[in-house]
Amino acid sequence: MLDIHSLIRQLSRPRILVRAARFGVDDYRRDIELRQILGLEILPRSAEIVLKLLDHEAGLNARRLDKDAHYSIADHIQTLTAIMIEVRSLKTELVE
Repeated sequence: MLDIHSLIRQLSRPRILVRAARFGVDDYRRDIELRQILGLEILPRSAEIVLKLLDHEAGLNARRLDKDAHYSIADHIQTLTAIMIEVRSLKTELVE
C-alpha cells in the first residue's frame, strides 16, 4: 500500500492544469472549497481529506482523458488547488 506522499509524487497532470491550480492557492478558503468539492459538512483531518481529494481528482482526470461531456476543467483546477493546500497542511501537522 502506498502512503499519501507516494500517491502525490505519482500524480502527473498537464502542466497547464497545475499552473492554473497554483493561481488558486492564494484565494483558497478551506471550509468553503472542501464542502463544495467533497460535499462534507464536518471536515476530517488533512490526511483523510487528501485521500478523498485524490480519489475525486482521479475521477475528474478519467473524465478528462475520456473526453466526457460532463468533465469540468474548473472543478479539476479547484480540486488540484485543494490538494496542493491540503498536502502543505498535512506536512505542517506532521511537524507539530
